[in-house]
Amino acid sequence: MPGTLFVVATPIGNLEDISARAVRVLREVAVIAAEDTRRTAHLLARYAIRTPATSLNEHNEVGKSAALVSRLLAGESIAVVSDAGTPTVSDPGGQLIRLAIDAGIRVEPVPGASAVLAILAASGLPSNSFTFLGFPPIKSSDRKLWFDRLSIEPNTVIFFESPHRIRPTLDQIRTNFGDCHIVIGRELTKVHEEIFRGPVQMAIGHFTEPIGEFCVAINLAIQQKTGRLDTVSDADILSAYQEARVAGSGSKRRKVQEVARRLGIAPNRVYAVVEQGKHSVD
Repeated sequence: MPGTLFVVATPIGNLEDISARAVRVLREVAVIAAEDTRRTAHLLARYAIRTPATSLNEHNEVGKSAALVSRLLAGESIAVVSDAGTPTVSDPGGQLIRLAIDAGIRVEPVPGASAVLAILAASGLPSNSFTFLGFPPIKSSDRKLWFDRLSIEPNTVIFFESPHRIRPTLDQIRTNFGDCHIVIGRELTKVHEEIFRGPVQMAIGHFTEPIGEFCVAINLAIQQKTGRLDTVSDADILSAYQEARVAGSGSKRRKVQEVARRLGIAPNRVYAVVEQGKHSVD
């Protein structure tokens, strides 16, 4: 009788975020197919799991999956895990799962931590329906198509981004869609977890030296309906702020609020642009 292929979700940072069932399965299977055996070793050591692990990553998955399916057909059960989260969600595992299904092998999911669901739950954005777009492409033509899809997507969109590409991606969102509201999770569930909520212009100023893994949530459709997307330029803001300064007295905070009301944008964007303008002429 064939064994079972268990698709096991593992913690995305905090090693406590694993179910008792996942620990049991990892102990009972014959082998664990891991994206990176060295990273998985830390999790196995934490829970005293002595099951042997073998690598299954983007470089060897095509060649290695057939051998693992043979072991499954011989009666062994196998668990497939990624470095963090659920296998196949922007991670390896899909090839092995498809071959196992084609061979008539039972594939059983063992759900757990998910960066996608974590940021969606904490975002405050509509969550009854959402779209996951993985990582934005690097190639310019593919990237344009990706942003075109983002512009017409009716649901909340979740995507991943690397630390060295988060700033260019935020810049492009600002260029394409104005100073829209965005939610960014950095290092979710880890010691230095951070969740940013606010205008993309502020996010650009906030993540000046980005470190860690990023998960982003945005809903352009809601903002278009409510008029929260704006096309006000930085030059418009600086001009309006200068007019407010000339027109009368009052605190800087009051002038910022006045400009925000006049232009129909968030006060924190006005403040960020004014501060940036001040430094550019210093």
